Amino acid sequence: MSQTPDTSVPSDGSSPAEGGYEAFAIQEKWQARWAEADPFRAGGQDDTRPRKYVLGMFPYPSGDLHMGHAESYAYVDVVARFWRHRGYNVLNPIGWDSFGLPAENAAIQRGADPREWTYANIEQHKKSFRQYGSSYDWSRILHTSDPEYYRWNQWLFQRLFERGLAYRKESPVNWCPNDQTVLANEQVVDGHCERCGAEVVKKKLTQWYFKITDYADRLLDDLNQLEGFWPQKVIRMQRNWIGRSVGADIDFEIEGRDEKVTVFSTRPDTLHGATFMVVAPDSDLAAELAAGSSAEVRMRFQDYLERVQRETDIERQSTDRPKTGVFLDRFAINPINGERLPIWAADYVLADYGHGAVMAVPAHDQRDLDFARAFDLPVKVVVDTTAPITGAIPVIELDDEGVPIDPGAGDSLSDLDPARTGVALTGDGRLINSASLDGLSKRNAIARIIEELTAAGTGRAAKSYRLRDWLISRQRFWGTPIPMIHTQDGRIVPVPEEQLPLELPDARGLDLAPKGTSPLGGAREWMQTVDPETGEPALRDPDTMDTFVDSSWYFLRFLAANDPTQAFPSREADRWAPVDSYIGGVEHAILHLLYARFITKVLFDMGLIDFTEPFSSLINQGMVLLGGSKMSKSKGNLVEFAASMVDPGADASRVAIVFAGPVEDDINWEDVSTTGAQKFLARAWRVAKDVTSAPDVVWAEGDASLRRITHRLLADAPGLVEQTKFNVVVARLMELVNATRKAIDTGAGPADPAVREAAEATAMILDLFAPHTAEEMWEILGYEGFVGVVPWRNPDPTLLVEESVTAVVQIDGKVRATLTVPARIDATELEKLARADERVTRSLAGREITRAVVRPPKVVSFSTH
Repeated sequence: MSQTPDTSVPSDGSSPAEGGYEAFAIQEKWQARWAEADPFRAGGQDDTRPRKYVLGMFPYPSGDLHMGHAESYAYVDVVARFWRHRGYNVLNPIGWDSFGLPAENAAIQRGADPREWTYANIEQHKKSFRQYGSSYDWSRILHTSDPEYYRWNQWLFQRLFERGLAYRKESPVNWCPNDQTVLANEQVVDGHCERCGAEVVKKKLTQWYFKITDYADRLLDDLNQLEGFWPQKVIRMQRNWIGRSVGADIDFEIEGRDEKVTVFSTRPDTLHGATFMVVAPDSDLAAELAAGSSAEVRMRFQDYLERVQRETDIERQSTDRPKTGVFLDRFAINPINGERLPIWAADYVLADYGHGAVMAVPAHDQRDLDFARAFDLPVKVVVDTTAPITGAIPVIELDDEGVPIDPGAGDSLSDLDPARTGVALTGDGRLINSASLDGLSKRNAIARIIEELTAAGTGRAAKSYRLRDWLISRQRFWGTPIPMIHTQDGRIVPVPEEQLPLELPDARGLDLAPKGTSPLGGAREWMQTVDPETGEPALRDPDTMDTFVDSSWYFLRFLAANDPTQAFPSREADRWAPVDSYIGGVEHAILHLLYARFITKVLFDMGLIDFTEPFSSLINQGMVLLGGSKMSKSKGNLVEFAASMVDPGADASRVAIVFAGPVEDDINWEDVSTTGAQKFLARAWRVAKDVTSAPDVVWAEGDASLRRITHRLLADAPGLVEQTKFNVVVARLMELVNATRKAIDTGAGPADPAVREAAEATAMILDLFAPHTAEEMWEILGYEGFVGVVPWRNPDPTLLVEESVTAVVQIDGKVRATLTVPARIDATELEKLARADERVTRSLAGREITRAVVRPPKVVSFSTH
């Protein structure tokens, strides 16, 4: 099958335009008709067709779209149009993720209101989408920056607050010094701000969080529901980000401190090997312990802390940098053996991992070992990684420092002593030097030590997660105001629901420049309010919400985009949701998808929806590259969307993009053949022009060979589309157009019923990729109405059966003849025909056939040896 579009000059020697195919005029004609008729609006309650909800990740209105966006929205339209042809009531809405930093930064640069820049860009986007021929339900438009939308963000926030899932705390946060706002962990890429690229630092602030960690197990376990429906890469990224670890919480006493310190460990079996404790220098615990030490320790600790605060988490977690730390002159007590463990503050432990403290077992953890060697701390081996897990258990004696006593030359454990080699023993083995655990395997030792700790009240089985609670506070203007009130007596209470939406004030007169505090704090009149319980003066919360809150539930708002009384009706959610096909870039594999999954589970627990995963199927497209990198406005390497709508035109752009390769692959724009796509579309259009038979012609009387090509495509295309092999469908369409052209020029001619049938099938299938041209062909072929809503033509089963096939006859491994035989021939008859063939007889030259292998209907293999 050819995968290259027909780029040859039309048979009459003309260019596409000279042959009468005027792409731009056709575009304008059908866009006007669609705008008037609105044929793609989803059916209402009385529509009895089965339903499909198709959704593209909605765009951010940062200037106009470019061809990177065009790829994603071409795929969205293919899927939506396909399901309409298959008889479904399709919901395919469009909206704009219109809050966020780019609009605010652009407004600051221009001295304008972010609203002006945002809504001007939205209007340009709408125009571009209409020019692209996107089959949206335009009655359900939403913008997240409309008060009618963000009112329900505020409603959702308050519901989470009521359930204990929205809370405020002081903690070290990621701080972008350029944008002067906090960032969630997911918005920090390689230590830099995802938006502006500035290096991120740590800063201690009191912020609002959503308690996503309460849902960690469900977020992880429910990924099993998505196996086979989401890309495996995305599922793996989600699992890794949640990062569940199973082990134990162990309580350590601290000398001179009443309260114990809890440490999480995935290897509690190595507790006897702990030789020191490490705490995160930016944790409250480290500050407290240092405060209880000498003035010299306090000074050293403060200097170290200031240095650490300039480091990123990525740098602190790096394994190839020297270990640094400060001894706090404090000691913890090992609960299993009473040993005193010196406590150090070191940057390789993070404040938000586990409990901000770790028990260091240097013999069996590489980072601990590197630290121990750097500061000459003890290394005690408690797992013999050379011992077999089954069979005899060797007895290993250790000296007073926990180092194996070498019983003789060549002893493997002695050779592997971590204190000498600098390589931690991280493998499995048998426990040694661990009292009641000696001789046990890792698995059994973990179970035993947890039993002992639980019985003693000094520990318990526990889980830990890489996932952290979702930090949603932002110190910027252009976002949803947090609907909470701070009272004079220190309470934090919700804005009364009847006062929602709490709208943003007028931006004019406000200093929007980033300065570390929210610009809303400068809107003095707006900030002033009253305590709803006492009537006393109070202040509003000055922060706005992370824009990922906006996109975490927008797919539900589309179900009632114009309803002022509720976020979404549960009845509509029952009808349409979850989303059947969700389409967008893999760059959202963690941030947006994880948050949407969390909010969906909260809404399920609230009884508002009856499903726990928002997107049943996920399609991730690759990137469009220009000059070797992803198209990006910030990089300046892009092809503007609007310009391509004129030349080469929407349909040629769509066909060229879809045909360029598999959906999930990156494509280089330099390799995309819009010229070839134009010529293919002109060729298809001329086929329709050349048909001379009437619409009611009897197709069965047409050329059987062409009919078989048509019906095989009608049969194969649905499966190919559902497998997202869109480029293969385009290639097969090219073959059908070429076969139809051949039938017109050299076969039965333009009046052949099979030619009309092929042209009509071409128009219907071409609607998925080039809707303007498809509609024009449909009209030329004599039909009223829109081809975009025509039911899929069912293939004739009799035309899918091959009447004859080519059978190959081999003699001693060499092909000696080919036979045209019935497709359903049996082995006996096929062998008989092969033996009787003159070419076979001549090739045998009197030799006897000693063995015959017959695989009907295509292979006969004779051996003469």
